[in-house]
Amino acid sequence: MIKPPIDFADFTKVDIRIGRVVRVEDFPQAKKPAYKLWIDFGSEIGVKTSSAQIVKNHTKDELLNKLVACVVNFLEKQVGPFTSQVLTLGPDDGTEEPSNWVVLTPIKEVPLGSVVK
Repeated sequence: MIKPPIDFADFTKVDIRIGRVVRVEDFPQAKKPAYKLWIDFGSEIGVKTSSAQIVKNHTKDELLNKLVACVVNFLEKQVGPFTSQVLTLGPDDGTEEPSNWVVLTPIKEVPLGSVVK
């Protein structure tokens, strides 16, 4: 189902940037299987954290050093004992299970902190 339309001004409020996963840990305290990610967005933004329910489609080794797209201007969210500072983005994998998704990544190298337009 397509959501109701928004205008371009609404879209421009969302700050989506590209960062590199520099650290990945299991997150056993999460209610649903998840990883704790540390993502480097370059000198302007720095390293931010994200809780991501992607364990069904990605291994820790696969994620390490991967470029990912994230919303960097959401308010921080406390997920158990971990603070998620950015929202890592990706599409559903087609299984219709809420925690089955894959990370969205550019197909070419881009500078850390690049804005997604």
